[in-house]
Amino acid sequence: MDAHIKKVYAPMTETGFYILLCLRKEAHGYSIVREVDTLTNGEIKISPGTLYGSLSKMEKDGLIRFVREEEKRRIYRITELGQQVLELEMKRIDRLYHTMLEVR
Repeated sequence: MDAHIKKVYAPMTETGFYILLCLRKEAHGYSIVREVDTLTNGEIKISPGTLYGSLSKMEKDGLIRFVREEEKRRIYRITELGQQVLELEMKRIDRLYHTMLEVR
């Protein structure tokens, strides 16, 4: 993982984190929005502008890839680089969580 990717994506925004988390399986934009809503019990709402801007940037940076189009919907999936970035963020969150538990 190069320095540019680390600088841009570490730490990640919640939006970026949830997009990559959802794209561990193939998905289109609207299904990502629904999945994030479900995963967060409605606490995080991703607007279309934020979603499609993030998808475009992540695709350009190689974190996700376009798989195919179905009924005018673009289907994406996380790449190996995206998985590495997601794992890095998951480790960071895990570390934060355990530190919080220790100081409670």
